[in-house]
Amino acid sequence: MAHRVHRVLLARRRAHAAAVLCGALAVAMAVGGCAASGGEDAAGPGRSTPPLHSSSPSDSSNGPGKVALPDPGAAFDYQIGGAYPPAAGVRVVSRDRTAKPAPGVYSICYVNAFQAQPDTEDWWQDHHPDLLLRDDDGALVVDRDWDEALLDISTDAKRARLAGIVGRWIDGCAASGFQAVEADNLDSHERSDGLLTAADNVAFGKLLAARAHAAGLAIGQKNAAGLARQGRALGFDFAVAEECGQYDECGAYADAYDDRVLVIEYRADGLADACAEWGDTLSVVLRDLDVVPEGEAGYRRRTC
Repeated sequence: MAHRVHRVLLARRRAHAAAVLCGALAVAMAVGGCAASGGEDAAGPGRSTPPLHSSSPSDSSNGPGKVALPDPGAAFDYQIGGAYPPAAGVRVVSRDRTAKPAPGVYSICYVNAFQAQPDTEDWWQDHHPDLLLRDDDGALVVDRDWDEALLDISTDAKRARLAGIVGRWIDGCAASGFQAVEADNLDSHERSDGLLTAADNVAFGKLLAARAHAAGLAIGQKNAAGLARQGRALGFDFAVAEECGQYDECGAYADAYDDRVLVIEYRADGLADACAEWGDTLSVVLRDLDVVPEGEAGYRRRTC
């Protein structure tokens, strides 16, 4: 099960970030136009710039080459709602793909890979309407909790096209200097009204893992504890798990990914449970529901 209560705020932040980026590019490069955040051209058409970071070799055997992996139990911060300087001792940080990676730490790039951000639905409708999942009446199938239309990964042909679009975002993460990508919503089939299957999600996840490794990035499975072993087998390198302490799911990820699990809890009792059983083994952090930057109202961060 996915627990992404911060999405609505994040969508607004993405729209603002895209506008800021567009203005900066216009000034710096004197070029017209800027794609909507999350769109196919947001990373540049067909961009395949190699990573700017220097990855140290790891023991990963999932990809065609070696990729750098986060250390098990490393101090972690989840900053997908807005970037800020990591606290002393933090060694792993996840940020949205529109942000810059955190300097001097292992940086993970957040990508909503299986669903459409609310502020990008018009872009999908204009450019690739057939890649949005629809019911028998032609209506969009939407994750109502987060107002996100599901991407249609039901066929090989559609998965290939979507892998090209999301793949360009992944390439953009590499070009920005991230060491890894977290591909959110591996469990989108659970919200598809039976139109998608777990096998569809796994098949698309395999394409994304191959694309990440080709770009020199590790890739993290986001949620879907029941698919953890399959995720590892198809190429995911670590896990990012929301509220696995709250819902007693951390063990499934820990077993599948040799304790390379980044845990985000949103409730104090969830943090207590995660810390009691996994605090010495996994990377655990408590964040506020909206994942706001430090200094903003509502900011909260605690560790074990």
